[in-house]
Amino acid sequence: MTRSSIDRPSHSIHVELGARSYAIVIRRDLLREIGEELKRLKCAGKVGVVTDRNLAKHYLTQVTRRLKAAGFTVVPVVLPPGERTKTLRSIGTVMDALVNARFERSSTLLALGGGVIGDITGFAAAIYQRGIPFVQVPTSLVAQVDSSVGGKTGVDHPKGKNLIGAFNQPRAVFIDPAMLATLPPREWVAGLAEVIKYGVIADAAFFEYLEQNMESIQKLTDDAVAHIVKRSCEIKAQVVSEDEREADRRRILNFGHTIGHALESLGGYRGFIHGEAVAVGMVYEADLARHLGYCGAEVVARLRALVKAAGLPDRLPKVAFNALWGAMQQDKKVSAGTIFCVVPEQIGAVRIVPLEKATTRAWFQDVRTREAAESTRERPVGRAR
Repeated sequence: MTRSSIDRPSHSIHVELGARSYAIVIRRDLLREIGEELKRLKCAGKVGVVTDRNLAKHYLTQVTRRLKAAGFTVVPVVLPPGERTKTLRSIGTVMDALVNARFERSSTLLALGGGVIGDITGFAAAIYQRGIPFVQVPTSLVAQVDSSVGGKTGVDHPKGKNLIGAFNQPRAVFIDPAMLATLPPREWVAGLAEVIKYGVIADAAFFEYLEQNMESIQKLTDDAVAHIVKRSCEIKAQVVSEDEREADRRRILNFGHTIGHALESLGGYRGFIHGEAVAVGMVYEADLARHLGYCGAEVVARLRALVKAAGLPDRLPKVAFNALWGAMQQDKKVSAGTIFCVVPEQIGAVRIVPLEKATTRAWFQDVRTREAAESTRERPVGRAR
């Protein structure tokens, strides 16, 4: 380890999964030591760096240089950016690159990107020669605090998000908060939705911290960013360690995603980006919880206020109930035809409940009635003639 890396604060969070256990390492400028980090994992030979065109401009040359200096043979695989890349066709592109470069079971894949790249890389690693190692180097806030941890990998189907995939744990997750500086503002703000989610599902004190420090967080203040990334990873690691394959407790991580994933799907992955859809989903799933009697109106009010303070959308777009319900039924969390939804009981505690179509329709109609009334009240009064 270099002298400079010793001087920089470093955090290591353990994901305890027996033989599949691994560390989440958080250190500013960690990217400079990525070659040495892979050597410490006993990686050797070829490394396939999967990234997208936008990120390649920022990081691919540096990562390639660092890996080659550590003795690795580097094979870059550059994909188009965006959720619409998350398809079986992209998996085929990665497979072709690995076959052409004669990758072996001892070779390694490195996911250099956000959630899309991480999911594609992890799934490709799971199925190439029945499994090769991979590591996550998440570059977006969503990926650093959520999608890079836990081993969920896969791609989308035109009728639903993440319907094709596998559980495949990485060998390690290397998080460099300095990489967030190159994140487009919209992507940074969208990532805050997943951060807010952790406060709602597991840590009321963290939620209060976000309420009190959102201005510093939005300015990417080093201490604030380091804290939200570390605390989010701690919560995710604990939940995943307790329930790797989403049989029970891990399902709480889906708060905001039942409605959120439906909105992404209905928009053809061209409208809301993931974090924006989750933000709207959290607000409306909380409002649904209020309607069903699981929480009070103050929970919805605090959540909506924090979502708005973060700069995230908080309003349901124009969508018919039957379309929304149909998209929700395509979600992978549906069991025996029943849609299950995570709803808050209070800030810091949630429960998983089945949804009935008639009850949900009544709530949806109530939402539209209330929003129409609000719109009427906010409309400027015309000048008298």
